[in-house]
Amino acid sequence: MTDRVLEVETSSPDRTREVGRRLARLLRPGDVVVLSGDLGAGKTTFAQGIGAGLGVRGDVTSPTFVISRVHPSLVGGPPLVHVDAYRLRGGAELDDLDLAETLDHAVTVVEWGDGLADSLSADRLRVHLRRLVAPGQLALADEPRILTVQAFGSRWDGVRFAESLRS
Repeated sequence: MTDRVLEVETSSPDRTREVGRRLARLLRPGDVVVLSGDLGAGKTTFAQGIGAGLGVRGDVTSPTFVISRVHPSLVGGPPLVHVDAYRLRGGAELDDLDLAETLDHAVTVVEWGDGLADSLSADRLRVHLRRLVAPGQLALADEPRILTVQAFGSRWDGVRFAESLRS
């Protein structure tokens, strides 16, 4: 672990949501969080925790078919812009979502955003979720996962992830 990379193991969907809730306490308008990991790794579950921590309206569900969903704050904080880039074929399609309109005043979370959403901000977090099952083995909801949080840019200088994300 360094100041810029932290691994957290979670043992259940509730624990994955809790780590997202804790991360939300560190987030402010303009922050970008890029979520990556295999299908079923817990990206949307983690985004639900961020939404709960931000106190946003509505259920945070996978925006796979609508691609982008805005959840306004119920507590006077930033809205959550939740994007699923799984079906996007490139950066031009991400640009078509016009995220620049909300980027400065919202927290933007992009699932499947590796390589696409990196251009949204030099100051961003990448959270990679990895299931701890052998290849080909059926995954269970309560199986452990490893969340690797990696910070990019000066925005995250001095942020103590270990103290904030671990219980």
